[in-house]
Amino acid sequence: MSLADSPAAPGAPVRGRPRSEAVERAVIEGVMKLLEDGVPLAELSIERIARTAGVGKATIYRRWSGKEELFVDVVRSAEPPGPELPGTSMRDDLVALLEQLRQRGLMTRSSAILHNVHAQMKSSPKIWAAYHATVVRPRRELQISILRRGQADGELRTDLDVELLNDMFVGPMLFRTLMRPDADLPDGLSEEIVDTLLEGLRPVSSPAA
Repeated sequence: MSLADSPAAPGAPVRGRPRSEAVERAVIEGVMKLLEDGVPLAELSIERIARTAGVGKATIYRRWSGKEELFVDVVRSAEPPGPELPGTSMRDDLVALLEQLRQRGLMTRSSAILHNVHAQMKSSPKIWAAYHATVVRPRRELQISILRRGQADGELRTDLDVELLNDMFVGPMLFRTLMRPDADLPDGLSEEIVDTLLEGLRPVSSPAA
């Protein structure tokens, strides 16, 4: 019996939910450690996760129905909160969003989990759907709202499709972090991507009469 499954000593205070949250965190951290060590998702057994987390298998099954449901929670917990946007201009907000993607690409833990999600996308639709609903969709909606605000404020041409524009801004950073893990992610890359694209996307001023 593991420490997490052992009964409380007589007279010990009952900790209730905080102890449960601590156990859940230990399990999630255990999965993250295995992913960081290069263990493919397909080879993560509940027994191996329990051993790494220092809990019993019953502890895991009381909280998750199986490995797939557990991994969905791992994906959710691995994602950092959204960046604080400057709000000074469309350009500055886009740079802040891309900078978070760049920083995530530099984080070993996030990269390991994101690569596993990408690799399991077709074979584990539930994992991809949960990741998309929790991370991708809200982020995309925010980015598109920033682009629409830029059009309304005169920072961006109004004849352009914001859905396509979003892919153009985010695509280069995602390609480097997911498809080219050996590619450089230098300081200033976010600004370079945004400014290069905006050079050809800003409204053209009418010539003076």
